[in-house]
Amino acid sequence: MNGATRKAQSMRQLQCPTCGRQFEEPASSSLPFCSERCRLVDLGRWLDEQNRLPCDWEDEEPPELTKEPEDE
Repeated sequence: MNGATRKAQSMRQLQCPTCGRQFEEPASSSLPFCSERCRLVDLGRWLDEQNRLPCDWEDEEPPELTKEPEDE
């Protein structure tokens, strides 16, 4: 692989899943996000349960939520 091919591969354009901004892969240390801010915004969405994985409980009973015993 020559230098030009390697450079073209390393300059791949990506789109940030949070803000939609186009950026070059080596320009971000927070991949797949364009910035640390977008990475933290995405994490906040998961923690606030705005993002969820789909779950279909029709086939089985949902798991019982149990409370862990407190240390006395």
